[in-house]
Amino acid sequence: MKAKYSKESRVIRTSRVFPNDVNNHNTLFGGRLMSHLDQVASTSAARHSRRECVTASTDSVDFLHPVRPTDSVCFESYVTWTGTSSMEVFVKIIAEDLKSGECKIAATAFLTFVALDQHKRPTSVPQVIPETEEERKLHETAPERTRMRKERKQKSKELTAFLTLNYPLEQYSL
Repeated sequence: MKAKYSKESRVIRTSRVFPNDVNNHNTLFGGRLMSHLDQVASTSAARHSRRECVTASTDSVDFLHPVRPTDSVCFESYVTWTGTSSMEVFVKIIAEDLKSGECKIAATAFLTFVALDQHKRPTSVPQVIPETEEERKLHETAPERTRMRKERKQKSKELTAFLTLNYPLEQYSL
């Protein structure tokens, strides 16, 4: 399978922030941002693998600056690292004040996707070739994130042994 450049999976989506997009603090609702970032990241994964993909994890969404109704918000995503069937996708969210033109990185996120074959089973994906300084840095630091991701997943599996399947309202029935 032939390796692909990070830029081949790049997705850029820009939109305005409207009143129905904000929370009670008059900033972009975090859930709305997360929905958009999952959409652009999944498109990057599909472009890279040319397969149907599923979200395996969202490692982090770091909210760095609030996004206001006077801003546009630009989501930029691309594949930074691949395993056998998995792909790490980085998403950078840039807010632009539409009156002043000032831009700032409002958030960053790492998500992992798995490519599926026609039987809905994991299938191999091409390796990724970074070119820019940003792409190379993210590619070089990916093995550490992968290690932490696997460790976190194992801890989550261990925690599930203590969780119940009881419907919450059953304990409070009158």
